[in-house]
Amino acid sequence: MLWADRIAGEIRDTRTPQGGKSFLIRDEKTLSGRVHVGSMRGVAIHGLMAEVLSEYGIPNTFQFELNDFDPFDSIPGYLDADTFREHLGKPLYAVPSPEAGFKNYTEYFGDEFVQVHKKAGFVPSYYRATELYQSGKMDALIKTALERASNIRRILQEVSGSVKDESWLPVSVVCQMCGKMMTTRAYDYDGETVGYSCDRSPDECMPCGHSGRVAPWKGTTKLFWKVDWAAKWVAQGVDIEGGGKDHSTRGGSRDVANHICREVFGAEPPFDIPYEFFLVGGKKMSSSKGRGSSAKDMGDLFPPELFRLALIGKDIREQIDVDPSGESVPRLYDWYDELAEGVRAGAADDRTRLYALCELPKNRAALSAPWQMRFREVAFIVQMAHLSLAGEAARVKRQALTEEETRALEVRARYAKFWLATYAPEEFKYELQEEMPEVSLSNIQKKALAVLADYLQASERTGEEIHLRLHEMKTEIPIQPKELFQAIYRIFLNRDSGPKAGWFLAGLPRDFVIKRLKEAVE
Repeated sequence: MLWADRIAGEIRDTRTPQGGKSFLIRDEKTLSGRVHVGSMRGVAIHGLMAEVLSEYGIPNTFQFELNDFDPFDSIPGYLDADTFREHLGKPLYAVPSPEAGFKNYTEYFGDEFVQVHKKAGFVPSYYRATELYQSGKMDALIKTALERASNIRRILQEVSGSVKDESWLPVSVVCQMCGKMMTTRAYDYDGETVGYSCDRSPDECMPCGHSGRVAPWKGTTKLFWKVDWAAKWVAQGVDIEGGGKDHSTRGGSRDVANHICREVFGAEPPFDIPYEFFLVGGKKMSSSKGRGSSAKDMGDLFPPELFRLALIGKDIREQIDVDPSGESVPRLYDWYDELAEGVRAGAADDRTRLYALCELPKNRAALSAPWQMRFREVAFIVQMAHLSLAGEAARVKRQALTEEETRALEVRARYAKFWLATYAPEEFKYELQEEMPEVSLSNIQKKALAVLADYLQASERTGEEIHLRLHEMKTEIPIQPKELFQAIYRIFLNRDSGPKAGWFLAGLPRDFVIKRLKEAVE
């Protein structure tokens, strides 16, 4: 059973909605900069839960928080440090946008992230953390947390080993003087106000030294992360919310939040869905490091159904690793094509179920699986100006393409060109040599090329026929296939590797191929 059906079935069989009618599914992301593609795994898991539960006839709502109320604690490497340094320590919503046209920093990066959601077909209901706090919806929970601060300190020590002194309070105050929240320390609650000092100096963030008291309601303070997480579950009546592996370890954020939810707020935590990381080239990197690692970069790299496959194709207990500059891109296309082949064959299993879930929900009712040329072949052909992509595809398929197949081919060609221009390694880039390059061939290689020229001159040959003939030569000449293929690639592409040689030669003008082969053996 596919992981999505397994988990949705468990929710259906073991849980009832807090509100009695509809499950509330929630996820969030702090908008501290350009969002890493790893955060899209949470979006996809929660979004797919919403889709599958809806298929089961179970009402649900998927809410996504664009968190704009954490402190601006570091300047991403792609922004000008001198421009943003003065804003360090402020709430994210108080930091200006890097570009004109957006209300603030979080609106700018949030809009980019939301567009990636839409492309992948996930359409939650959005809200911002400031809406929760400034509306007063968190006030009762802030009051409870302050009144039971000693319980929270005990939980932090017992569950995670974090020791807080007796004056510590679970809120971060926005300084009334300088507007920073990362520099403040709350130390006293009298039932109405919180005493605080703006005297902490983390990293480059400078405090103003102000001390005062503030009524901790309607956005003047924010609960610290693990308390905040539990409070949001209670404030919104969250039924289902998972988290990444880093949050789900024993003593981790989820464990602490669960205890706070039960022992401080008297509520049951949501159904948990712990999941593994999404890696880029084997690394869990931030978006400021490594081209291709942001959600937008990865979303731009694939059509929606391939992007969804990258996000949901593996079980949530398995890591996902996509390297835009490596083999994982063509391999992902191959995987998708294998799933489609099963659909065309009439199979009904987890693989065909996965294929269906990769489709955008609006397209799922009229599911189809058109034949497609392999991505590797498309990526080669679009680099050969003399070749017709549609013609070559029809030759591989051995019949004319349907309108749907033609449209799919055009989309795949567009993404192949983008990949070649941005991330593809050199081994996938080919340039047909108009003139004979300077190469050094052995006598055995020249003999094989001469035999091949005679074979091609006798009549028109298909790619498969040339492929078989090349392999026959290893006993006739004799020559190892690798030596022969290298000779072919050197004289046509001026490199030691290339696409399938038989089909490559069949796609070139016959007279040009014969002339080049004869020229090589002279």
